[in-house]
Amino acid sequence: MSESSSENFGDSDSDISQKSEEGKEQTKTKKKLPEKRKQKEPQDDSDDSDDSMDEKEDDGAQLVKKRKTLKDYLNEKAARQALEEAEKLAREAEYDGPSYPSINTLNYIKNKEIRHKVFRKEQAQKKKEDKKARKMRQQMPGVRSKGHTIESLRETDQTVVTNLEDSENEETKKEIELDEFSEYFSKAYEPKVLITYSDNPCSRTRGFAKELTQIIPNSLATTRHRSSIKKVCASAEREKYTDVLVLNENRKKVNGLLLIHLPNGPTAHFKVSNVKLTKDIKRKLSDFTSHRPEVILTNFTTRLGTTIGRMLGAIFHYEPQFKGRRAVTFHNQRDYIFFRHHRYEFDKDGNRVRLLELGPKFTLKLRSLQQGLFDSKTGDYEWMITNKRHQMEGNRRRFFL
Repeated sequence: MSESSSENFGDSDSDISQKSEEGKEQTKTKKKLPEKRKQKEPQDDSDDSDDSMDEKEDDGAQLVKKRKTLKDYLNEKAARQALEEAEKLAREAEYDGPSYPSINTLNYIKNKEIRHKVFRKEQAQKKKEDKKARKMRQQMPGVRSKGHTIESLRETDQTVVTNLEDSENEETKKEIELDEFSEYFSKAYEPKVLITYSDNPCSRTRGFAKELTQIIPNSLATTRHRSSIKKVCASAEREKYTDVLVLNENRKKVNGLLLIHLPNGPTAHFKVSNVKLTKDIKRKLSDFTSHRPEVILTNFTTRLGTTIGRMLGAIFHYEPQFKGRRAVTFHNQRDYIFFRHHRYEFDKDGNRVRLLELGPKFTLKLRSLQQGLFDSKTGDYEWMITNKRHQMEGNRRRFFL
């Protein structure tokens, strides 16, 4: 047993030594191979360098060709978006099945802060798309739509006065020529206005009346001395006043205006709102001049509106002094009469003009029109609006002035 085991061990040692020698020879050959390759490479340096130079030149030419401007990228993006929209529209046109409501993904976001953030992001994206679509519509040729407003969609009124010279409006023309203000428009007299209010008005009401005297020429503001409106009208007629303005206040705010034309009426009652005095507009009474202002009446189209416009214009002098460059405007819009007082100014060349608002400014809403002088009990009302909206103000597109 000992001999056989020793022989076996001897064979194994010889085998190991042979394997180690073979491994060394293989490593030597591997080390020699790179040297041979290195020796072969210098022979073809010129050819490889020429090829590499050609390849680099081709790459540079391709880079020059591929370089694009920002305009090219934007054009490609716009073309891509247009193609996507066209494909979307085509898919929608081909689809004939039922349409289901879109699911709002925001309802599934439980975190309130994240939900608000995503909502604001979606709203900003929607505004951006709307702005882009609006800009595209503006660039498109053709007649543009002016849009719809409550006033443009108003109901047609049979009493609209378009042109008094037409044969159809002969009766209306004669009525206007023989109304209570015909003498004023024929320049038979100069208007003289009395402005009054209650006995103990607040300072704001007094200031409003004072500013009206600065605007309306030949006017006077005074208290009523606890007398009724009928007595005020009788005394004003005795003093040869042509019109009476009565201011009403509630909770230290002017809320009503009564305009009475002497001697035989009519009488108009207005609701006053949104009163802003000269100091509220950051102007001064010293900015006013003593020149008679120019009166502008706009958008009084119906027969009732014509009467109200003539009534408001009759409290001003019929001969304005254009040297003062003052303009008083009564603008009717949706039966609300907006009062504005401006002075227009020119530049040095006289080509451009701008308006300087002097104040005060307020809004009138006609409540009633009464024939004759003021009489709350037995007066004959030509037109009156009530607080019942289902009768007079039920339709928002119906206007009376």
